[in-house]
Amino acid sequence: MDKTSFQNLTRGLIKENPTFVMLLGMCPTLGVTTSAINGLGMGIATLFVLILSNMAIAAVKNFIPDKVRIPCFIVIIATFVTVVELVMSAYLPGLYAALGIFIPLIVVNCIILGRAEAFASKNTVFQSFLDAVGMGAGFTLSLTTLGLVREILGAGSAFGWNFAGSDANTMLLFIMPPGAFLALAGLIILFNKFIKRSAD
Repeated sequence: MDKTSFQNLTRGLIKENPTFVMLLGMCPTLGVTTSAINGLGMGIATLFVLILSNMAIAAVKNFIPDKVRIPCFIVIIATFVTVVELVMSAYLPGLYAALGIFIPLIVVNCIILGRAEAFASKNTVFQSFLDAVGMGAGFTLSLTTLGLVREILGAGSAFGWNFAGSDANTMLLFIMPPGAFLALAGLIILFNKFIKRSAD
């Protein structure tokens, strides 16, 4: 793998992490991360859509007129979101119910549309695939981490496994909406300190 391909693959993990650095996709980030499983499920669904839509847009970009570029991108993205929604409702009904409206809202997720416009429409299918894997993996790890922190602090459990016991003193705030902001702010601070220390 050459240097450019490696950079495209790893960019979204740390340097341009969609959640902790670029602050993109905040609606699902704050809305579904009440548990690690919800964060992981939302991240994987977004990763799937991002990979397929990036590759499809990179493949057909030369056939799309500039005047209808964005509407065409949205139609392509919506197609893959519909596939994800149908598969999840059929095989993962519990997770599908927990994620609710945030699954169809992947269509307008600024990470996906942003990568389509900024990267996939200007690069090859392979490079667009690498970019999507990196960005999608970074988003998935971010959501899972945030969900795990909120679940541990708010419910005394991790991935549904209760390790603290029923009489544990948990902070219910962290599985409520205000807790999402507090946990996200703390993780952003830690993540950016880590980046700064690594750069020094």
